[in-house]
Amino acid sequence: MRERKWLRLCVIAGFVACGIGLFVDPKAMLGCWLAAWFAAAAIPIGALGVLFTSYLVRGGWTQDLHGPLARAALTLPVAGLLFIPVLAGMKAVYPWAGGDVALPWFKTAYLAPWFFALRAAFYFVIWTALALWAQRAFDDDAARVRSASVGLIVWSLTVSLAGIDWLESVEPYFHSSIYGMLTIGFVLLAGLAFGMMIVLQRLPRQMANTAYAGTLLSVLLLWAYLHAMQYIIIWTGNIPGEVVWYVKRSEGGWAVALWVLFLGQFIIPFLALCSPRVRSSTRALIWIAGATLALRYLEAAVLVLPPLKAGWALAFCLPAATLAIGATQLLAWRASEWWLARLATDRAAVGAP
Repeated sequence: MRERKWLRLCVIAGFVACGIGLFVDPKAMLGCWLAAWFAAAAIPIGALGVLFTSYLVRGGWTQDLHGPLARAALTLPVAGLLFIPVLAGMKAVYPWAGGDVALPWFKTAYLAPWFFALRAAFYFVIWTALALWAQRAFDDDAARVRSASVGLIVWSLTVSLAGIDWLESVEPYFHSSIYGMLTIGFVLLAGLAFGMMIVLQRLPRQMANTAYAGTLLSVLLLWAYLHAMQYIIIWTGNIPGEVVWYVKRSEGGWAVALWVLFLGQFIIPFLALCSPRVRSSTRALIWIAGATLALRYLEAAVLVLPPLKAGWALAFCLPAATLAIGATQLLAWRASEWWLARLATDRAAVGAP
């Protein structure tokens, strides 16, 4: 009860701070809201993908992950509701929403505000339906395989399209054919790191965690590979409209952010996870997973905020948005725990003689 009280206070304080930020600098506040929202929403979105994968890759470690991942995936409707401020103020974040840019006809049609909002609603309806399907299929091996086989295909396609809609279209003249895959890597890292943090806190401080460590290392390598391929292809192609994307993120403080992301999300954890001592340490893996979740916010900020040129207001708006959205999502996650417990009780009652 005390935890819920503090979470509610954090939600109220965060939304009040966001209201102040909206009054001071609407563009900066909405841009920060989008960045913080995507970093937080990546947890339930990614959890759904990892959950389906765990249905196909069986093992004790995947069984342990089911509880936290299922609960996280069930918070997707809340994540969808938290996207409403972005839809309401999309003209401040997306240049195409206000008609300030001249785009080819197919981009103009695809990025029509009503169509953009309709697609966003469609994504969350599909993901929520998949999360409910995954939950209902858990007790049946054949149903789990069916749900995961279909769910991963639908999930991958919709996550790719959502990343292009929500992140890439902040700069409508830029396009990367690998951007959808970058979004998949982003959310997989968030979902897996979240599930690992919850599971590992319940385990002894020293034990063999090679399965968790190996899985996290694999996803980190996927994330790094996708970013490296985009950089190499764009830079060697020397296309000004695409190179500018990196130039904007190499100026001022964003250059520092890129180095922090490069070192903190790849170099340091990669070298650490190559150590048998780290791979078998529960405490070390919790720290790496926690750092991965924190760096989701930094990467989201790097992807969204540089073209908005918001300035000093970011120092206030980004923490405010993070507090409001993070506390709300955590409350929703706690509520999903209660819902799943009630569902398990109902199932037991039905199966009782």
